Formats: sequence, structure tokens, C-alpha cells
Amino acid sequence: MMWEFLIQPLADFSFMRRALLGCIAISVGATPVGVFLMLRRMSLTGDAMAHAILPGAAVGFLIAGLSLGAMTVGGLIAGMTVALLAGFVTRVTALREDASLAAFYLISLAVGVLIVSTRGSNVDLMHVLFGTVLALDDDAMILLCSIASISVFALAVLYRPLVLECADPQFLRSVSRLSAMTHFAFLALVVLNLVAGFHALGTLMAVGIMILPAAAARFWVPSIGAMITVSVAIAILSSLSGLLLSYHFSLPSGPAIILGAGFAYVLSLVFGPVGGLAARAFPSRYLET
Repeated sequence: MMWEFLIQPLADFSFMRRALLGCIAISVGATPVGVFLMLRRMSLTGDAMAHAILPGAAVGFLIAGLSLGAMTVGGLIAGMTVALLAGFVTRVTALREDASLAAFYLISLAVGVLIVSTRGSNVDLMHVLFGTVLALDDDAMILLCSIASISVFALAVLYRPLVLECADPQFLRSVSRLSAMTHFAFLALVVLNLVAGFHALGTLMAVGIMILPAAAARFWVPSIGAMITVSVAIAILSSLSGLLLSYHFSLPSGPAIILGAGFAYVLSLVFGPVGGLAARAFPSRYLET
């Protein structure tokens, strides 16, 4: 029974193994970025930027169909353009960054859906919005693994300034000129991983694999390094459980994976020892000396 449910789908079908490997690559690359998004209180910024890549991907689709290269380049250009425009508007007007980013991402989302829906079929629109994790080919696998490798290397280089920015951004600005460069490099990493997640999970689901495991890990461990490790493990387990549920119960794979991560978040919220509901309701009692 256990073999048939857990192992046989992966043993019998190569598309399931490819989907799991692609999700592992996204988990290793995107989830640590999600930890820093959460710690910097930019979780909704990640969600906005995930939708902002849609018009670029849609233009790539318009030019070359469901071409991996065209949609990747288009998504990267659109995501970075929206991020830079939001920052520019914030600097030259009285509008806050969250409001300007929300305005640009809503415009981008509407334009992207309009392009895909008018120039393609409903199936194409569903592929763009919800991804095709069960149909990853060799080129997609190479792209996902390459982006994961770049992300791990970049985070290793930027780790200390990112931690300082999470703890005290004003201090980093006062003692180092790396603050602005770190911020924009981090935004580039966010866009890059959202584009990777877009190919597997679609624009609506890509940010879920970033934020939900990171938020779940926050309830289990206090340190950032341990949080990254736990969040990656949660993301991989959520991917595996989502793929298996989609196989056995004929569910859409992308939403099933994100629901798996959501279930992990709810469990962590209730039972996590670091600020979880149970830990707050029944705090540990220590001996007084």
C-alpha cells in the first residue's frame, strides 16, 4: 500500500520524476529568497512582482508561442521594469512603495491576461496562469537548475548584508555603501526565481513556494540559517505530497503543491514551538532558582 502510494508513481513515470526534480530546484533556489522576503516584510511585494512578470511572458508567447527562452526573457524584463518603475515613482512622488508597486502590478496583470486571452486559447491562458509542472522538458529543467545554482551562489555572497538589512537596515546604510546594491541584487534574485517558478507553477502559484514554506519555518526555528534549511525541507515535502495527491486524485498539480505548503503552514502555526498558537497557549514552565 505504501509503495503504491508513495513510490510507484515516481518509479513508473518519468514525467513525475521530472516534475519532482524541477520542484526541488525551485525549492532550493526560491525558498531561501522567500525567507528574506518574509524577514524584510516584503512578502506581498513578492506576490506583486510574481504578477508583474505576466505581460513580459505574454509578449514572449505572442512572438514565439510557448517558447521557454522568449517567455523567460520577457518575464525578466517585465519584472525588473515594474520593480524599477515602482522605486522611481516612490522616490519622485509622495506615493509609498507598496501603493506604487500594487498599481503597476495590477496594470501588468491585466495587460498580460488580455494579451494571452486574445491571442491564444483558454488552454494557453491556463498554462501561463497555473504552470505546467508535469510537462517540464530538458530545456526547462536546465533553466530551473541553473537559476537555483545562481540563487544559492548569490545568497552565499549577499548573506551577511541581507541579514544586516533584516535586523537593522539603517545601520547597514550608515556603515556601508552596499545597502542599495544589496537591495537591487536581491530584487533581481526575486524576479529570477519568480520566472523559474512561473514555468512550473504559473504566475498565480509561483510566489506560494517562496513564501509559505518560509512562513512555516518561522514557527520552528529562531535563527535565519536554520530557517532557510527548514523552509527548503518543507518546500520539497510539499512538492512531493502535492504531486502525489495530483496523481492519485486527478488534481491540478500546481495548486496541489501550494495547498501542501499551505497545510504545512497551518500545522506550523498551530504546533510550532517558536511563537505557535499551542506554544503561546501553554508556555513552558522553567524551574526558578
